[in-house]
Amino acid sequence: MEERYMDVVPGLEGIPAAESAISFIDGEKGILEYRGISIEELVEKSTFLEVAYLLIFGRLPTRQEFDKFKEDITFHTRLKLKILRMMEYLPENGHPMDYLQAVTSAMGMYYPARNTLDKEVRYWSTVRLIAKLPTIVAACHRLRHGDAPIKPDNALSFSANFYYMLFERIPSPLVEKILDVMLILHADHTMNASTFSARVVGSTLADPYTIVSSAIGTLSGPLHGGANERVIEMIREIGSKENVRPYIEGKLARKERIMGIGHRVYKTKDPRATILQGYAHKLYDQKDIHHDTNMLEIAEEVEKVVEEKLSHKRLYPNVDFYSGIVLKGIGIPPELFTPIFAMGRVAGWLAHWEEQLKTNRIYRPEQKYIGLHDQHYIPMDERG
Repeated sequence: MEERYMDVVPGLEGIPAAESAISFIDGEKGILEYRGISIEELVEKSTFLEVAYLLIFGRLPTRQEFDKFKEDITFHTRLKLKILRMMEYLPENGHPMDYLQAVTSAMGMYYPARNTLDKEVRYWSTVRLIAKLPTIVAACHRLRHGDAPIKPDNALSFSANFYYMLFERIPSPLVEKILDVMLILHADHTMNASTFSARVVGSTLADPYTIVSSAIGTLSGPLHGGANERVIEMIREIGSKENVRPYIEGKLARKERIMGIGHRVYKTKDPRATILQGYAHKLYDQKDIHHDTNMLEIAEEVEKVVEEKLSHKRLYPNVDFYSGIVLKGIGIPPELFTPIFAMGRVAGWLAHWEEQLKTNRIYRPEQKYIGLHDQHYIPMDERG
């Protein structure tokens, strides 16, 4: 038997899996662009819904196009009563990402979208998924704490409405901006694990709710979307600025991973981390917002010690390092950090789904077989 020998690259590192015009990273220079526009400019001048349109449809919308897109999303933020009832019967100790994946999958039965080659089907699926994920996350949070879900307030912005559904109060302009920035920064990041998952499932012509559900499941893994929760745990464990150096040196001596440090692509500081660090300072300068300033102080000391110890390995803070600190600073509980990541990243998943379908070919990679040949069946009584 002739064998085909191939080089196996663990994790497909460095192997292009598709051509894409959605987002671009220069890991050496710390650059992230969406459709050619720098993330810094989008954070300053745009909104999450406009960025979602840019990613999905390939260009910035006209005023008329944006108003329609925004109106359609705002109109579809509510959940069906049966979906809410289903959520009430899910285990209260379940992680919000499990809720989000289960409910997103179930939505596909209420909004059938099997004809994924139909442009209208794709548009309304896109609208519903962007609109309803924040409502699911907020309802999940309240149900897990014994409270009734709060209906969306269509008079509020996309990000302010999410905060309102969580806490039944309208956020300050800074908190509203921070939530919107968080969604923009997480909206896309080239061929990461969850995006690859979305493209693989999309290549089978599965419906969009199945695609997004699979991507949410991929994002829920601790090596992908859950790192910001563990950054908060690490900072709490450190406890004070004075404990940072012995803590980090101990981690390095034991060859343990420092959460929020290092990235597969970036060989310098993640530009998203830089943006969020700036917003952390803006937030902590607000005296009327309750937060723990000690947390930011510890984080920046960790960054300082890590740079001193690991800059030769080109390991720097990634987006998770500061995102948890910022979300915690505006009162978001850690178990919602990754679901909020998904609320932003759904725009990227949907953009990649659209792009995949343009030149679709089902993903079917090869493997390198390393097992046995010419084996024979042994009757059970003769097996040693």
